[in-house]
Amino acid sequence: MLIKRRRGWELPEAAATSESRYLQRRELVRSMGLGAAALALPGTAFAQGKAADPSASLYPAKRNDKYGVPTPMTAEKQATTYNNFYEFGTDKSILRDAQKLEVRPWTIKVGGMVEKPFEIGIDDLLAKVQLEERVYRHRCVETWSMIVPWSGFPVRSLVEVCKPLSSAKFIVMKTLSNPSVMHEQRDLLYPWPYTEGLAMDEAMNDLAFIATGLYGKPIHKQNGAPLRLVAPWKYGFKNVKSIVSVEFTDKKPVSFWEKLQSSEYGFWANVNPQVPHPRWSQATEKPLGSSERIPTLLYNGYAEFVAGLYADRKAEKLFM
Repeated sequence: MLIKRRRGWELPEAAATSESRYLQRRELVRSMGLGAAALALPGTAFAQGKAADPSASLYPAKRNDKYGVPTPMTAEKQATTYNNFYEFGTDKSILRDAQKLEVRPWTIKVGGMVEKPFEIGIDDLLAKVQLEERVYRHRCVETWSMIVPWSGFPVRSLVEVCKPLSSAKFIVMKTLSNPSVMHEQRDLLYPWPYTEGLAMDEAMNDLAFIATGLYGKPIHKQNGAPLRLVAPWKYGFKNVKSIVSVEFTDKKPVSFWEKLQSSEYGFWANVNPQVPHPRWSQATEKPLGSSERIPTLLYNGYAEFVAGLYADRKAEKLFM
């Protein structure tokens, strides 16, 4: 079995920060003109690490509600202490180990089918894009879910910075490789580095997002700092974290989990409650912090924005 799952959510409801309290704090920070890092919520300072993030003053970003504002918002403490990040461990309790990740300096290498390969530092990249906040649903293939406020910029903006050739059909993103810190990368049974990708029309869809922040502050290390993919209509394993490489190609890449078990994890990985995982149903999900299961939505509730992408791809395995 390739995924070790721990059932149940150990955090008591009393430990969670309510959505209303988070939103009040967000408006307070904005009105005071302060970076969110200066007013970290209790219990989250450790999760952010000790070093000051030079991008902290960019947050909170202005909210974009075009794609909906699903509720109820998942409490920050739950979304930042129950995490999949296999480079640091195969269970959900990787917060402490993830703090060893150094996110400055951080360089992204751009190559493949582009006008000119180059490298760019994370802060230089942030200076080229317009940050905004979007509240998205997140649906894990393991059937847990959350609703969180990501900050960042459209993947479209990243593509524009990279200047791919018109013949490029896919964008491929890879996670940092650093086995001395990300100790699970020493396990040679896994095809490191973590690799994921999107078709170019998916990448250029308005819903596709690069997250650099979470809950009105720079994104937490355990959630994929300093930048990660967020494709909310797909299962969470598509959302590659701690990106250091962006490549463009005319060949469909083979992603991390697809290499491990292609019969269970495909390239497209779109959410569909009617298509079960080979080992469990995908019809319902359990939100973090809830004791109840709820119905899962087709494309995770974003069909109006993305269903058209697949009209000519019905012969492919779109929902594995």
